[in-house]
Amino acid sequence: MKIWQTIYYVFLGVIGAIALLLIVSVFPITGNFKVLTVQSGSMMPAIKTGSIVLVKPTNNYKIGDIITFGQISKTKTPTTHRIAEIEMANGQPIYTTKGDANNAPDQKQVSAKEVIGRVLLDVPFLGYAVAAAKKPWGFMLLIAVPALLVIYEEAHKIWQEIKKSKTKKLDDEKMDSGINSE
Repeated sequence: MKIWQTIYYVFLGVIGAIALLLIVSVFPITGNFKVLTVQSGSMMPAIKTGSIVLVKPTNNYKIGDIITFGQISKTKTPTTHRIAEIEMANGQPIYTTKGDANNAPDQKQVSAKEVIGRVLLDVPFLGYAVAAAKKPWGFMLLIAVPALLVIYEEAHKIWQEIKKSKTKKLDDEKMDSGINSE
């Protein structure tokens, strides 16, 4: 029974983490952190497709940093690539980026204004769950599955208490009838 309880709490923890990441990815957070989902394999093996990345803007970027750049909208997704080269134009840095899995650098250079931030952390495959949670059926599962688990767990506890109560009542009746028969 201990193993099921552990699985239950781990499952609820994962659901809670997904809910938190969903909230964080939808709403802006203090400190300009962004949580984004990687949708291509261009950064493999460093960052896998379906990973989530935690991105934070900084003042200085250097060669080798993994940055996320571009627009974030329903129709446009930003890109996460490594800085391969930095040039200066009119006192502003211009970045040449390249995906680790790509053979050549990106054709378009990235201006400092386009950079969303540097990747601080990536968690493999969790992006699939966050992306699913953003869909209506996924959001329902995010609410319905934990709710059903809690209801089941509570009903199970109530059933166990009822069985205990009936057993105790039968034992008490046996004790009473044993005392009375003497």
